Amino acid sequence: MTGLARLPGYEAGAHWRRGFGRWGEELAAGYLQRSGLVLLSRNWSCREGELDLVLTDRARVVFCEVKTRSGTEYGLPSETVTPEKAERVRRAAEQWLRAFRLGWCRTRYDVVTVLARPGERPSVRHLEAAF
Repeated sequence: MTGLARLPGYEAGAHWRRGFGRWGEELAAGYLQRSGLVLLSRNWSCREGELDLVLTDRARVVFCEVKTRSGTEYGLPSETVTPEKAERVRRAAEQWLRAFRLGWCRTRYDVVTVLARPGERPSVRHLEAAF
């Protein structure tokens, strides 16, 4: 069994990646809330895609993509947010704004990365206005 099995939120079996990602989202949500943001939605889905976290700083709605990784062998977690992924998040965000009738408000698109190497304390990094 890998070192990932020792991480909180790890689920053995076929769904370990989903559990690991959800664990990272929990860390990211807590970090952002401690920073003063208010959580509005988590894992909101529509036909355009899914929004990991939707928050507000009371001046705008913040749509946050969370990327959790156990290492950097394939690059930094933030590098996985491609222009195509950013566009999908923007389209899903438009649907969220329509669903909650907030089409008039200011928005920001952030990325939070969680790097959780086995045996080390997880590192959380918040990239404001990332795309």
